[in-house]
Amino acid sequence: MANFKYLVGIDGGGTSCRARITDLNGQLLGEAKTGSANIMLGAEAAMQSILDAIGAAAQQANLSTDSFADMAVGLALAGAEEFQAWQAFMALPHPFAHLTLNTDGYGACLGAWAGKDGAILIAGTGSVGLMIKDGQQHVVGGREFPISDHGSGAIMGLRLIQESLLIADGIKPDSRLAQEVLAHFNHDIDAIVRWSKTAKPRDYGMFSPQIFHYANSGDALAIALLKQTARDIEMLLDGLFSKGAEKACLMGGIAERMHLWLSPPYQARIAQPQGDAMDGALLMAGKSHNLYNVECMV
Repeated sequence: MANFKYLVGIDGGGTSCRARITDLNGQLLGEAKTGSANIMLGAEAAMQSILDAIGAAAQQANLSTDSFADMAVGLALAGAEEFQAWQAFMALPHPFAHLTLNTDGYGACLGAWAGKDGAILIAGTGSVGLMIKDGQQHVVGGREFPISDHGSGAIMGLRLIQESLLIADGIKPDSRLAQEVLAHFNHDIDAIVRWSKTAKPRDYGMFSPQIFHYANSGDALAIALLKQTARDIEMLLDGLFSKGAEKACLMGGIAERMHLWLSPPYQARIAQPQGDAMDGALLMAGKSHNLYNVECMV
């Protein structure tokens, strides 16, 4: 294995890519964030986000781009579970001493349980439930938007758009939340349809803050959407519990805000994470945590 002087943890999802650089003793040197690094949306684009994030973090640490050759990078990336996407990304040239790639869920689980066995439910732009036990990872959900990602910001946003269109057609009762969404598109239904043809998960997910805001002020649609999201999260938790998990950590911008929306039996089985996905990615750096064998690329 190549020699290296620095460890880098990368947490890359549909909305952002976060990088954290430490020395070999774990001392934080720099941290930065850039755009999407979901490799199913493009290996080259994800690599550029990663290079930009590491470059910005390196600047904080007063390191030049020459130092990339001394870095072992642990990548916890959305989309890495899909073999062809994983393979395409790992085939790209890179300037680092060592690279290992697994999913964002795997990195988050390692970070949440400080490298020990445990389970997490991560819900941000996307979602996945994951348990690490005896060196094996067990996954529920996480098969990308729109066919999976239950409990995520993207699915919440999709459902909000669907409900807003029904309200615009006079089928469902009016909602202040829906009116804000319709106003975002200048009440032009055709514009919503055109937007939907190219909208990415993060584009749907951008509506999730309004859902929480209007739920707090009593909007019936917002409350119904959050209740549905809570049921989705409970369904994924059931999947983890059926595989042997005793407790699970909620992680990600959506999941972390959903605790109070869960029913009491589920609230009792939620644990506090000890770290985040970048902590997990740092635990991966310089080690063999690849989801697939590199040999299978040959």
